[in-house]
Amino acid sequence: MTRVALLSQSADLSYFKPLLLTADPSLDVTVWPDPRTRDAEVAVCWNPPRGVYDEMPALRLIHSIAAGVDNVVDRQNLRGLPVCRVVDPALADGMVQYVLWSVLHFHRKLDIAVANQRAHTWKRPVQQPASACRVGLMGLGNLGSAIAEVLPRLGYPVNGWSRTPREMSGVTVYSGAPGFKDFLANTDVLVCLLPLTEHTRGILGSATFDALPRGAAVVNCGRGEHLVTDDLIDALASGQLRGAVLDVFTQEPLPIDHALWDTPGVVVTPHMATMASSAVVARQVADNIARLRRGDALHHTVDPHRGY
Repeated sequence: MTRVALLSQSADLSYFKPLLLTADPSLDVTVWPDPRTRDAEVAVCWNPPRGVYDEMPALRLIHSIAAGVDNVVDRQNLRGLPVCRVVDPALADGMVQYVLWSVLHFHRKLDIAVANQRAHTWKRPVQQPASACRVGLMGLGNLGSAIAEVLPRLGYPVNGWSRTPREMSGVTVYSGAPGFKDFLANTDVLVCLLPLTEHTRGILGSATFDALPRGAAVVNCGRGEHLVTDDLIDALASGQLRGAVLDVFTQEPLPIDHALWDTPGVVVTPHMATMASSAVVARQVADNIARLRRGDALHHTVDPHRGY
């Protein structure tokens, strides 16, 4: 019998226990801080306590319950253990919908219409074709690639930026540090879909905002730590940025007194862009546990240093 520990310092993962047992009734599932988590062979995690892996000598596998692994590996001693993430095909559909809504919010000038409503002003914003709204996708992984397939079909010019060179049909792709400024200069709505790594932390800051055309907009669906909040507020106040749609934050829930709630031009959504089905997550975790027992190759392993 394989013992599995559900580890989180910010969420109650007890809901996941019956789902995991449905996927594999033979598992012995504990929930941190139950002392029995110390003897677990598998850690199933969302934002686990720092140093918790060091207290688990039998640990053989670390598994995120999400597509990202940054909060699973950040400031942890991984001891060379394999780290896996979840890949739900429906995640891409949800992210495409959210990003399309965000792009439309700025392209169709719904931000202006909402501001006019609050002022009781009837004034039709000047409309432009989709071809006049250049969308920049920062990150071309599974989610970015899915968005890059849809937006060009709707008439939007799409640019993409990734760490390494690649080719994508219908998309102008820039890569690495040399291509970053050119990518930004040709972007009207910047969408961040990057994983969180030491190189991407704080990437949505003044240097990036200043390199965008004046009046550009930002959409952050990556991680809250990508954004430098004070730099965003300054860029909005100066008019360098027109607005921002933000779905992820360094601290969640966003504190009730946080400045972003009331910053003009900012739309705050509660980390809802897309979410894996809990049943899909449970099945994928259970499948990897079975693979671990058999000595088979694990699915969806990641390089913890790269973050994906």
